[in-house]
Amino acid sequence: MAGVLFESKLSNNNAESVNRFHENIPSVVQKLVGLINRNDRLRHRGHITIPSHEAIVQIIHQVRRILFPGYFNRSWRDVHNLEYCLGQEAIELFERLSKQIVLSIQHDCLRLDQPCSQCTERGYETALQFIQALPEIRAILATDIQAALEGDPAAKSYDEVIFSYPGLFAITVYRMAHKLNELDVPLLPRGMTEYAHSLTGIDIHPGAEIGESFFIDHGTGVVVGETTEIGNRVRVYQGVTLGALSLPRDAATRFRNKKRHPTIEDDVIIYSNATILGGDTVIGARSIIGGNVWITESVPPETKVLLKRPELVYYGSSST
Repeated sequence: MAGVLFESKLSNNNAESVNRFHENIPSVVQKLVGLINRNDRLRHRGHITIPSHEAIVQIIHQVRRILFPGYFNRSWRDVHNLEYCLGQEAIELFERLSKQIVLSIQHDCLRLDQPCSQCTERGYETALQFIQALPEIRAILATDIQAALEGDPAAKSYDEVIFSYPGLFAITVYRMAHKLNELDVPLLPRGMTEYAHSLTGIDIHPGAEIGESFFIDHGTGVVVGETTEIGNRVRVYQGVTLGALSLPRDAATRFRNKKRHPTIEDDVIIYSNATILGGDTVIGARSIIGGNVWITESVPPETKVLLKRPELVYYGSSST
């Protein structure tokens, strides 16, 4: 009963209380406007709309439905209407993707103070080139799925890998984004891989070069930097970092278009929490990199790099 009375009294004074707090908000807004006006790099300005994060997510899932029909859309399981459904989805993808590519190109022109030149035409052409590359993307993803089945005894079927493996999801999004990156689409590819990163904890830059039959086991905490080169049939485990050495604060611009991340040759296995850094670092073919190692120099082919066995110390009544 006391609780009900208290609630009733509070509601009677609610409007007055809310207005009293509202009076403090305009001064905060004025401070924000002042900061924005002093540093307008931190706001999007102009009449060009920035690409839509929601549309990026829709594109990713639409491409997955096209690449793996029947897994993410129940109505596609009838083989008799597959061609029709794929055709409808591909047309919708073209419309959605071309719009976002145009916005990405126009945004880059605005950012660099360049006049837009045939941005719409370029967007349509690039979207079509991406769609034409879908069979190639699906073919290389088939090798990634096979690598998961061959590399993980816990994987029971193609269905399980496609439907549930976060590593394959991250690789799938990377393969889409990498193709758009190859087609010189700005902004959009990074938005795609960062979406996958947010869901899986796997951070693959769309600029990385990754060969076929790539398998990420478990995956959380994996980082693959922009200029990383990975060969065929490479397997990595959770927590692996293929990164760059730290640079002085004023050196980012000078190193922006230079190789900063390692090269991993064919048939290499990298176990959990290994860190491999530097653009001159090459891990030779068929090498095995043990867990928790830190590497900043090249490793010859067919080499095992392992930490010495640690000494474990046990405390307790049974250890005396």
